[in-house]
Amino acid sequence: MSDTCKVTVDAGVCKMKTVITAKANPETGMVDIDIQSDCPNVLRMSWSVKSICPYTEVEEAMNSTEIYKLASESIPHAACPVPCGVIKAIEVAGGLGLKRDVTIKVE
Repeated sequence: MSDTCKVTVDAGVCKMKTVITAKANPETGMVDIDIQSDCPNVLRMSWSVKSICPYTEVEEAMNSTEIYKLASESIPHAACPVPCGVIKAIEVAGGLGLKRDVTIKVE
């Protein structure tokens, strides 16, 4: 496992910033998530996030992941990039992906 991954999301026009820290727990194989955000909706979602199995989360269909289910309950804007950032942090911390930036460019 990659150990720890920090992802910072600047959500765009709302100007809300979110910092996601994912840390692998070598004893359980799970990834612990800490989410700090300016957005009250993202914070509401974060209260329900528990330790997550990276293999299960990354291999699920998008609408079946725990993160996207929680996001659907708390975040009213479907274009919010934060859930994707959380999944990427889980993937990297779980040793299933590399630390590479993701970019969405709007022109």
